[in-house]
Amino acid sequence: MANPSHEVREARIADSDPEVPEKAKRRRYSAAYKLRIVEEADACSKPGEIGALLRREGLYSSLLAKWRRQRDAGALAGLSKKRGRKPKPVSAEARRLAELERENARLKVQLEKAETIIEVQKKLSRILGLEPNERQP
Repeated sequence: MANPSHEVREARIADSDPEVPEKAKRRRYSAAYKLRIVEEADACSKPGEIGALLRREGLYSSLLAKWRRQRDAGALAGLSKKRGRKPKPVSAEARRLAELERENARLKVQLEKAETIIEVQKKLSRILGLEPNERQP
């Protein structure tokens, strides 16, 4: 006679994939989820309830502490902030401004390089004893 719990465990082991993914996926939490968990943890009054909550949700206590600090600092709006690149400017004026700012930055770098080259040429001219207006035949 087979033990039913033993059969369930064997089935679970057979169904599990022994392969380990090459890179673990980072979990992302929404602001609503974070707020819900912090509120649930604050509502816990008996010893061990917070630990049970964290185990049930698969969280670490450091995350809970971090989310509480963020809530207390009023960074709740920051919790729902989208990550990634900022959206491109919409208006033609804003696009032109962004283009001009990029060009300005590029030209500043180019000017800095040219000034460095000129300084090196001046120093080399002084070392060789040549006057700036003097020309070689």
